[in-house]
Amino acid sequence: MQRGYIKPLDQCSLADVSTVGGKCASLGELERAGLPGSPGFAVTVKTYEDFVVRTGIKNRVREVLKEALDAAATNGGVQFHELEAAIDDVFSGVELTEDARASIVASYRTLSARCGCDNVLVAVRSSATSEDSDQSSFAGQHETFLNVCGEDEVVEKTMACWKSLFSAAALHYRTSADIDHLGAEMAVAVQKMVDAKVSGVMFTVNPISGDSGQMVIEMAWGLGEGVVSGYVAPDNYIVDKETLAIVERMISPKMVEFVRDADSGGTIMRDVEEERQSIPCMTDDEVIELARMGVAIESYYGKPMDIEWAVDAQLPWPEALVTLQSRPITTLS
Repeated sequence: MQRGYIKPLDQCSLADVSTVGGKCASLGELERAGLPGSPGFAVTVKTYEDFVVRTGIKNRVREVLKEALDAAATNGGVQFHELEAAIDDVFSGVELTEDARASIVASYRTLSARCGCDNVLVAVRSSATSEDSDQSSFAGQHETFLNVCGEDEVVEKTMACWKSLFSAAALHYRTSADIDHLGAEMAVAVQKMVDAKVSGVMFTVNPISGDSGQMVIEMAWGLGEGVVSGYVAPDNYIVDKETLAIVERMISPKMVEFVRDADSGGTIMRDVEEERQSIPCMTDDEVIELARMGVAIESYYGKPMDIEWAVDAQLPWPEALVTLQSRPITTLS
């Protein structure tokens, strides 16, 4: 295994953002704080940098960016979707270097053995050095792949995460924030997939009113994609942060859920059975336990946090409650 290419998530911390990116650093920090997470490893920034330099991709991307900026000076603006397609062509057909592939495969095999199977289902998630910070989040602009299975697919999705550094959305965001495109770097988190029966998000400050004494929790059946993508109108709770009392609840009709398809192995959207559509996803006691975890995370970081979480169907409560991501809220005035 190439030295510096892989770092277990439980060995990452906020001091490692430059080497494992914002997401991996935050996931490791949560484990250090004793908060529940899912096991996995980081494919480091070094792996990405070695790949784009040794294959010549970095120089070719530099040329494509220069051409786009020169054209923008004449045409009055950057065509970000065209720029994404041009950079996609640069990555197309380029294979991962042998030592990087060997390191990722060996780590995936170790994680699978730890989880008691040959090819454990994992989530492969982007972890850029500039995301999930106090100044910028890049939420939804880099790739995440769920229900990934097998060595070849893990390698393929890792490379797809790297390529998403240059998605049209990410290119536009960096341009607007005056962030150097070539200075952007990407690590990747590979985590054991949570068999989520319920997922959601939690804000430790009310993001609408700005009330720091309230927490807002949203949830729906299945994987969190339904909530974060807006496909599902989630259940919504407002919890008093000091007393943990539920001060407001809205139970929405949840018509669809995102789950793993047993046949294809991919993520699909399916109808929710009628008897589950209008009932709460969690009991009040479970919501309060979730809020308690949110208070602990905010206290640990010392700032308002945006937290993604799930309830694992394979584990008993409260061990089933797992944090998937935690980042500072960047939208408060």
